[in-house]
Amino acid sequence: MKTKHIVILIGLVVVVGFGGLWFKARQDAAWQRASAGGDKLLARLPVGENLAELRLEQGTNRLTLAKRADRWVVVERADYPANFAEISRLMLKLRDLKAAQTEPVGPAQLARLDLLAPDSPTNAGTRVEFRDATGQVLESLRLGKQQMRKDNRPSPFGDDGGGGFPAGRWLLVGDATDRAVLVSDPLSDLAPQPQSWLNKDFIKVEKLKAVAATFPEATNSWSVARETESGEWKLTDAREGEKLDAGKISGFNWALSSPSFNDVATEPPTNAVTLRLDTFDGFSYTILAGEKRDDNLPMTVTVAATYPRERTAPEGETAEDKTRLDKEFADNLKRLDEKLAREKAFAGRVFLVSSWTLDALLKPRAELLAAPETPADKDDAPADQDDAAPDADAEPLKLLDLPTAN
Repeated sequence: MKTKHIVILIGLVVVVGFGGLWFKARQDAAWQRASAGGDKLLARLPVGENLAELRLEQGTNRLTLAKRADRWVVVERADYPANFAEISRLMLKLRDLKAAQTEPVGPAQLARLDLLAPDSPTNAGTRVEFRDATGQVLESLRLGKQQMRKDNRPSPFGDDGGGGFPAGRWLLVGDATDRAVLVSDPLSDLAPQPQSWLNKDFIKVEKLKAVAATFPEATNSWSVARETESGEWKLTDAREGEKLDAGKISGFNWALSSPSFNDVATEPPTNAVTLRLDTFDGFSYTILAGEKRDDNLPMTVTVAATYPRERTAPEGETAEDKTRLDKEFADNLKRLDEKLAREKAFAGRVFLVSSWTLDALLKPRAELLAAPETPADKDDAPADQDDAAPDADAEPLKLLDLPTAN
């Protein structure tokens, strides 16, 4: 090949390369302009009193978020309280949703964009309906495939960074099936998964004082307590030769101090272990923990509490101290009352928690004890000074001549 031809080929490669970069830059700019300046798709979507229900459906999967009196609930979870903050955030986001791109579509394009009817065996979209208290549909969407955007940043692992990340979503608005809309939000949180919409607030055991575990097999049961918040845990029913292994009970110090749950269920725990946890604040938690189900432990919890409602001022307390301490007592009393009311509401529900949530408390008695001391351990122990054998090389003691008493 002549030099002239090589130069021409190099020039063509450069032109094509720059052309590709220019085209991509125009695409990105068009995406950004459309995202910023498109029409709002759900500008009339109510977010106040008129909205009473949100339904999502795809295949056999259902999610219904409904307003009951003064709170939102997840219908598929026996009206368990929903995460109202997430619902509010979602509704405000949807009201500002804009069209980044629109395309005329037919049946073939609907399938390619996963925008077929929710009951279609393949390529089904997710139907989203917003209803009022009478059940009338106020607005609706059909969610389809997410739009992926390639990440051009170099990967620290030396590969090409994978297939990109979701940057948008194709959807249909209302009953229109001839016009697909691309929005610049992947709407990943809009999925018919009831467990994802539960209010995950849960009990918080604070200042733990005593723990008792009652197993179906009585020999596995145990009970421990400590005298202060930083004190040493001790068996309250210790048998001869039994001693707790400090390493095996270290998890007691923060047991259930900030637990969460994955889902709620209706079937009660079976073959359950009963846990009783008492705190220095006067709270008592009774937990039934059942056999594992699909990597989760079912549990129920009931909460009771007894604590002083009045403060007795000690003799000699100054007026200034009394004012300050009375306020501190009143503030703490209010906190305890609110905590009790909040946690008593968990009674009657079955929660599915990760097994590690209760692992520290569900050990049978034998697994909490230190290994018993063996005769070999005693032989290896250093002898007491008084019982030590005399050193054969030591100089014998000499008697001292003491003066006689006059």
